[in-house]
Amino acid sequence: MTGRKSSFAPVVDERTRVLILGSLPGEASLVAARYYANPRNQFWRLLGAVIAEDLVAQPYDERLETLLAHRVGLWDSIGSATRRGSLDAAIREIAPNPLATLAASLPDLRCVAFNGAKSASVGAPQLAGAGAFERLRLPSSSPAHAALAFDAKLEEWTKLRKFLA
Repeated sequence: MTGRKSSFAPVVDERTRVLILGSLPGEASLVAARYYANPRNQFWRLLGAVIAEDLVAQPYDERLETLLAHRVGLWDSIGSATRRGSLDAAIREIAPNPLATLAASLPDLRCVAFNGAKSASVGAPQLAGAGAFERLRLPSSSPAHAALAFDAKLEEWTKLRKFLA
């Protein structure tokens, strides 16, 4: 599927401490209208291990409720872009999301975590000088980033725990 793709609405509330930013939803996610819908994407497994919840076993709506209960929010660095397929390398004509505006609306925000290099390259400049929260670049949960084993990714993702305590 080619053409302009758009991100979903942010999943946050006033208690959000950690905001995880992807780049732009892949094809499976766009078709399902759900964050991280590709079953090969390790996002739900990684984050579930971080917060000690079996997110993979939960229905999607319950996953989102569980994230919010643990003070974790989701969004994407890219608001819309053109892309053929699901690879971040194919993203063109980027219109970023208003990340600084969202961050300013989250009084308890402690960390913005970028899920992968593309999210960081687009999102970090949007947040330059935007607040006292930390920025953390995580290894991508995408199946395209399979060179790094799950355990190695998890070691980095567990850094989120200190912001949730």
